[in-house]
Amino acid sequence: MTLRLTDEQDLLLSELARAENVSKQEAVIRAITDRAARLNQDSDVRRAARAAIAEYGPLLDRLSK
Repeated sequence: MTLRLTDEQDLLLSELARAENVSKQEAVIRAITDRAARLNQDSDVRRAARAAIAEYGPLLDRLSK
């Protein structure tokens, strides 16, 4: 796989790799893994919030009156 970056993106990647004391490749892998984990967590939170609203929404509506 080839990763095409602008000069600015390459500089940011270099800084990230240097800050984490890893190679650029490892920095990219960590960034991808971190982003995927956050997306999954966000999805889980949204799912839990929808379930809570469905279950407790009517009760909260009654209590707010």
